[in-house]
Amino acid sequence: MTSKKPLWDHDAHSLHDLFCEGAASAEEIVTSHLERIRSADSSVGAFLYVDEAGALEEARRQDRWSAVERRERPLAGVPVALKDNIVAQGMPTTAGSKILGEFRSPYDATVVVKLKQAGAMIVGKTNLDEFAMGSSTEHSALAETRNPWDVSRVPGGSSGGSAAAVAAQMVPLALGSDTGGSIRQPASYCGIVGMKPTYGRVSRYGLIAFASSLDQIGPMTRSIRDARLLYEVIKGADAHDSTALALGEERTVSQGPWRIGVPREYFGEGMEAGVRQVTEAALERLRSMGHELVEISLPHTPYAIAAYYLIAPAEASSNLSRYDGVRYGMRAEGRDLVTMYEKTRDEGFGAEVKRRILLGTHALSAGYYDAYYLTAQKVRTLIRQDFDYAFREVDFIVTPTTPDVAFRRGERDDDPIKMYLGDVYTVTANLAGIPGLSIPAGLADGLPVGLQWLAPRLGDLSLFDAAATLETQLEPMVWPMGVDE
Repeated sequence: MTSKKPLWDHDAHSLHDLFCEGAASAEEIVTSHLERIRSADSSVGAFLYVDEAGALEEARRQDRWSAVERRERPLAGVPVALKDNIVAQGMPTTAGSKILGEFRSPYDATVVVKLKQAGAMIVGKTNLDEFAMGSSTEHSALAETRNPWDVSRVPGGSSGGSAAAVAAQMVPLALGSDTGGSIRQPASYCGIVGMKPTYGRVSRYGLIAFASSLDQIGPMTRSIRDARLLYEVIKGADAHDSTALALGEERTVSQGPWRIGVPREYFGEGMEAGVRQVTEAALERLRSMGHELVEISLPHTPYAIAAYYLIAPAEASSNLSRYDGVRYGMRAEGRDLVTMYEKTRDEGFGAEVKRRILLGTHALSAGYYDAYYLTAQKVRTLIRQDFDYAFREVDFIVTPTTPDVAFRRGERDDDPIKMYLGDVYTVTANLAGIPGLSIPAGLADGLPVGLQWLAPRLGDLSLFDAAATLETQLEPMVWPMGVDE
């Protein structure tokens, strides 16, 4: 190995090049990252499971590949982590819940199949809010994850484990899932890049369902270039998922200058002063680059959180009914079948999951369906139309990713509404089915602030291209290395 800095300090592109050039073996790369996990994760708690033996076995197999075989696989020699609601054959998949216990999947998710075909070395599974229901990764039943920038603060959620693992340089690439902001919000809190693709652009086969019409798997990385690489690997149609879109023509835009929409509804009360300052500075930088900033209105944005917290729990109450103690996972003993169902769910589900199941079941119940669920779906349509109208006038929309920086652990335990409002800028993209990308924009009080880019449906690649032009203009994000060895 000829590189001067440790292998865990390289991005995915660099690792792939080092491996292809013979400057570092796959075994050296994996070993370096496993050592990094051992040294850093005791402080961060990003991983629920680390597959040392499996990763080393795959690395040794790759070391026997020819130079041509290495170049043919875009992720050859690159370690990757999976959020633990994405199944991988032989690995535990818990979704952060007691009810799944030591469940091991008999098959790979489609994204995992694609990762393996691309040469990725999967090192383990990362922590999450139970069944992806949360915005802080404090609702995991199995572990506590902390923000690498300040371990007294949350990493965001529900993909907090993946965000923390990437930010702390334990892996260069990770997959998360985004139902209402669960990739972009922790990416913002941890100072990394996180992308939610257009709904249907990435197969959900093998993703443990939370809200099926909202869930989407996406990349979490330290650079836009790496995020695009990972997205290109996992996207595409899938016979196992009827909602997955075929690889057709994607929307493109000119090289600029662009008309960039700035929605007034995203800059009202509730945004922390430091977040506003960093966001406005990034917008001014875009203006100085020659782009036109256009104030726009997305008038139904104030209703997005209410609509989301009717639709998502309603779908969750249906999806989670499969956890009954009969087919797989935890089973509590009971004197009869009904008692067994009740005890299994009472002991297996955490408080936040129970809260959302109750909300969803109520919204779907007779007498309330039209008033709550159906009305929320109508609002969803209006939100989608808001974006359709806006993208007739502008090429992209840029907003803050979150209204705040990472908050202290335990700070919002007794205020779920305030926790839910942390997704106020991200849920609209899920409701509309459009792609969203969060990139690090700067620091407020020493903590990362994310800038969110939004594009029309199927504008995923143009989103990377546009955000990358700003990435080169911003000050590099200097991580304080608080959990370094």
